[in-house]
Amino acid sequence: MIEKLTFIGAGAMAEALISGIVSDGLLEREKILATNKNDPKQLQALKDTYGIRVSEDTKEAMKDAEAVILAVKPKDSQAALEEIKPYLGDEAVVISVMAGVSTQSIQEMLGKSQPVIRVMPNTSAMIKESATAICQGTYATEADLNLAQSLLKTVGLVDVVKESDIDAITAIAGSGPAYMYYVVEAMMSEGVELGLDEDVSEAFVYQTILGAAKMLQASSDSPKTLREKITSPNGTTEAGLRTLDEYNVSTHIKEAVRAAHKRSIELGNQ
Repeated sequence: MIEKLTFIGAGAMAEALISGIVSDGLLEREKILATNKNDPKQLQALKDTYGIRVSEDTKEAMKDAEAVILAVKPKDSQAALEEIKPYLGDEAVVISVMAGVSTQSIQEMLGKSQPVIRVMPNTSAMIKESATAICQGTYATEADLNLAQSLLKTVGLVDVVKESDIDAITAIAGSGPAYMYYVVEAMMSEGVELGLDEDVSEAFVYQTILGAAKMLQASSDSPKTLREKITSPNGTTEAGLRTLDEYNVSTHIKEAVRAAHKRSIELGNQ
């Protein structure tokens, strides 16, 4: 395992990864350093909470770093890469969590044959339940890929994919939690409209979603089969599903995923 891991950016995703790596004991705390010039309070909070090292000085943060996790917003990618480029070792692997920014773009911005790994976790990384896609840049080795996998596995499931598939996975897994929350909001709201107390509606919707997710994981049946098994003829479930079909909800969900996919591609072309 490496002797120094540097985080460029110290927001929610960086904190989720730091929390996972530290709690799993994958790296000793003193081998992790985070930097974020714009938010010294957040850096101090990370130091106090996880016992890692922090610095507002880029040169110090990058010194001897064997791996760099680039956890900044896509719009800040150029500036961040320009800042770290003078201090980036030739063999250091850059692990990017920036949506829509290709490994080739990162290599071009760095202007050298840098090993780059691109990863796409989702916000469930905060509770170690992320669905993370990972892909290998031109100059990244199998050792680089294995390192990135080890780091990301501390916050959930990891699967190696082709980079050409990343935009589709972003549309499904990256944006997917928001679709689920959208459905939950609607169900909770209608539960209240039907006379339930808000906390009762919330509890039953949350547990229903959790139970359905666990059932999908535990059962060998497909989602279609599971749906059919609980849909009795002329019953309540059939009445609800019939309404969903009347409003073409399945089509609209597919259109939402397609719109997110299109936007992911656009971000990569900016």
